[in-house]
Amino acid sequence: MDFYDVSVVMGSRNEEGAISKVIKGIQTATRDQAEIVVVDGSSDRTPDIAESLGARVIRQKPQGYGVAVKAALMSASRDIIITVDCDDTYPIEQIPEFVRLIHEGYDVVSGSRIAGDTTNMRSLNKLGNRLFADITSLLYGISVTDVTTGMRAYRKEVIHSINWTENVGLSAELLFRPALRGFKIIEIPIDYRPRIGETKLNPLTGGLGIFKSIVKYWIVGDHR
Repeated sequence: MDFYDVSVVMGSRNEEGAISKVIKGIQTATRDQAEIVVVDGSSDRTPDIAESLGARVIRQKPQGYGVAVKAALMSASRDIIITVDCDDTYPIEQIPEFVRLIHEGYDVVSGSRIAGDTTNMRSLNKLGNRLFADITSLLYGISVTDVTTGMRAYRKEVIHSINWTENVGLSAELLFRPALRGFKIIEIPIDYRPRIGETKLNPLTGGLGIFKSIVKYWIVGDHR
């Protein structure tokens, strides 16, 4: 299996301590064949490090998680798009498994931290993630265990068929909105690792944004 049809994308903000390890991990996992796209709003050396390692960097003012990730997704040029975070919390070495499942016919492959080792996940985050998954499963009639994971693979047509929002709720929308449209989805377990550097997301305000997105599309439907 080769990876010339793969783009690995991420948003970043002040992750100079982790970005080199993440990019080198992607290059190893994909035999240096995947496109790497970083949408960056940093004030440190993150974008310079990423560019020096061969990533395509799109610089923008810090506008939040949703804006950065949406821009990264829409900037990918290849047929399979994989999202990761740039803080080294996700098992980059599992990228080939995600790609294999897309090749086998799935439209979305979602890495579930809850189904894997959650030792390194904070208790509040673990509780919130389980709650959001339960609410999503109940409201939308789908069986999911982790709707806020940052590691997923998509067929490009999935990404371009939906008009995504640009807030923190995007992480959940990237799973349940494709499900609503009948795309074929599978979850696989992944282990969650200690992050390098400090988190940029407030769990309370972030959690509220995710909850609003989940409920919004249940009430109004998904017509975009």
